Amino acid sequence: MAELKSMFREVLPKQGQLSVEDINTMVLCKPKLLPLKSLTLEKLDKMQQAAQDTIHQQEMAEKEKPPITH
Repeated sequence: MAELKSMFREVLPKQGQLSVEDINTMVLCKPKLLPLKSLTLEKLDKMQQAAQDTIHQQEMAEKEKPPITH
């Protein structure tokens, strides 16, 4: 394969020192927002709310029944 000529020439100093600067710096990125509640906790809350709704409906159904008299 033929070498392609680059439009830039590499230039190295003939005298003195060659130094390369590699400075590690902090890079800022967007903060990652964490949910206040985990998915498991949300599922438990939904289950508890559903159970409370069921109990409430049962209590309302019992109140609407006419009392049984003997």
